Amino acid sequence: MQINAIILQPNNPFVWAAGWNSPIYCDNRKTLSYPEIRNYIRQGLSAIVKNHYKSANVIAGVATAGIPHGALVAEELGLPFIYVRAKAKEHGKKNQIEGYFEQGQSVILVEDLISSGKSSLEAAAVLREAGMNVKGMVSIFTYGFDAAAENFKVAECEYVSLCDYNTLLPQAIESQYIEESDLSILKEWRENPSIWKK
Repeated sequence: MQINAIILQPNNPFVWAAGWNSPIYCDNRKTLSYPEIRNYIRQGLSAIVKNHYKSANVIAGVATAGIPHGALVAEELGLPFIYVRAKAKEHGKKNQIEGYFEQGQSVILVEDLISSGKSSLEAAAVLREAGMNVKGMVSIFTYGFDAAAENFKVAECEYVSLCDYNTLLPQAIESQYIEESDLSILKEWRENPSIWKK
């Protein structure tokens, strides 16, 4: 909120690529421009990997926004780094996974944001198909949608986020980022985002 990486506009919603109307826009790319915040995120994600996924030996970024944060985490932990493209390149070596890895290695995915989890879980599936052991995923922020929890459960992929929507809202009120009267709208959206304000 300090750098407007998260914007809350309950009365002037954004439209997501999925076609959903949303009172929130989360742009974690912006955090990379602020060294103090970038370092805080790097240390937080690294702590999760170190304490929660002790046996990881590779960090993988999910293209594109997970790549820089993943590289920072790998650097912090002294681990190899790879990244997963949304689809294989159509030229050159036609890779979908970039960087060196070996089958059987344990990998943690780094994502900036989890909404439905679809693109994140597609990256996890690509790594599994390549013979890697996906231990889980870490992200900066999640909306905490029930659909995402179900998608991750079905895919048997655990995830941990530094922050979530339910934690954000009281902080937004406390710092006068939003009015308390906006809270009901924001909670209503969170319950059923795909049909909100249709």
